[in-house]
Amino acid sequence: MSSALKIIILYTATIVFLMGCTTTQRTTESSRTTVEQLLISEAITRSLPDRSLPIPIGSEIIVNTSGLTEDQTLLQQILIGWLGQQGYLVQAGKNNATYRVDVIVEALGTESGGTFFGLPPIQSQLIPFSLPELAIYKVRNQTGYVKFNINIFERATGKFIGSTSNFLADSYHNNYTILFMSFTSTDLTSPPQLNLSVRKPFSFNNQPDN
Repeated sequence: MSSALKIIILYTATIVFLMGCTTTQRTTESSRTTVEQLLISEAITRSLPDRSLPIPIGSEIIVNTSGLTEDQTLLQQILIGWLGQQGYLVQAGKNNATYRVDVIVEALGTESGGTFFGLPPIQSQLIPFSLPELAIYKVRNQTGYVKFNINIFERATGKFIGSTSNFLADSYHNNYTILFMSFTSTDLTSPPQLNLSVRKPFSFNNQPDN
């Protein structure tokens, strides 16, 4: 038996085996996956401790946000809610505010990386078909990260009142594959379930306790 024929038989047997062990699934139907959205939003929430600003509780403030990402809009809205919970009165118009709160977003987004050990996807002109990826060990790491600080000014005079220390937090969602078996490790509160088996949908009655 020639070497080429042996290779074709081996590849064919491998494909038959993998057909029963693999599934195809779309990662996202939106510009950001739900996991990416949760990584960012939960990192923002975790960065907000139970502390007040260096101005009196009950002060009327206006919030401005500066950064290099469009996700800063989400940060601003979450921060406004947190400031309200701390007892500050967030104003829509600057003329009604006593203080200007400038939020400086140094970093906000997600990072990803991974490790792969196995057989990568193969396409060859010698055989009329391609081989899918064959992973012995594979991991894809995703991290959400946020870092920002706040400067406070007296709105009428422009007088600098003070700055906060950095607000800093992260979150993670890691996917592992070991010999065709896949599992996930994450600190997200309610990550989406990507398996295709029948399962009970999320509801207010079956969400995990915090």
